[in-house]
Order: sequence, then structure tokens, then C-alpha cells
Amino acid sequence: MMRCPNCNSKDIGKIGSHQFYCWSCFIELTVNGDKMSVFQVEEDGTLSSLDDLFFSESIPSQVQANGLQA
Repeated sequence: MMRCPNCNSKDIGKIGSHQFYCWSCFIELTVNGDKMSVFQVEEDGTLSSLDDLFFSESIPSQVQANGLQA
């Protein structure tokens, strides 16, 4: 099962073909191949990147193995 890289919650919903939403800390995740991007949803609905807060490494193996099956 996929876990949020921010809060480690399992409460992740799929909102698009490669997009996920954490219901615990309210961030949006986008997975493209081996790269994950993390965004904060602003009050007006726009997304602000939080990638600079996370390592720019490959997606952890647990996310690759299970994340896209959600």
C-alpha cells in the first residue's frame, strides 16, 4: 500500500491516472515513472510545489510496487 511521503499515512486516494491525494495532510502527489512530485493545494485550487522539501531521489520501492495499483 502506498504511504504519504509527508505524513506516512496510508489514507491516499487516487484522483487521476498518475495523481494521488493524501487525506491526512492534504497534499497532492504526482507519479511519473520513477519521479514523484509533491504539491500543496492552495485555497484558490492552484498547486504549489513542495519538491524542494523532499529528496529528489527515485520513488521508494514500496510506492513503485504498490502505488500505481490503487
